[in-house]
Amino acid sequence: MTDSIKKRTVTFAALLLCASWAASPAHGQATDASGAKSDNTKVNQRDRSADATTADQQKMNASDRELTRKIRRALVKDKSLSTYAHNVKVVSQDGTVTLKGPVRSEAEKAAVEARANEVVGSNGKVVNELSVAPKNGKTP
Repeated sequence: MTDSIKKRTVTFAALLLCASWAASPAHGQATDASGAKSDNTKVNQRDRSADATTADQQKMNASDRELTRKIRRALVKDKSLSTYAHNVKVVSQDGTVTLKGPVRSEAEKAAVEARANEVVGSNGKVVNELSVAPKNGKTP
């Protein structure tokens, strides 16, 4: 194949891929296992508040990064927790840790907070902003 044919083939493949993505009915809208579209509008609006703690506020100093890393490791290591709990947001700011995101139950909410408190110890503070996801899988 000449270079010209190779370039046209790659270009055509890229265009075909883009066209198939754009034609799909749910592009840009996440769906859960049941096929229902997820809607995070309420969560996104809540996080726009000036006093809301968001992931971009994570401090980059060594102690806060290490604190976040240890909490994240403790959560992922706990196989009794759901995927929701493994994926909560952990934001550390000057020793204060904020937990955000959905979990599957009140018990799991308490377990995630307990793991964070074990890591933080008496030197810090854990702010629990976790929410319990409804049974239909949509995030609150």
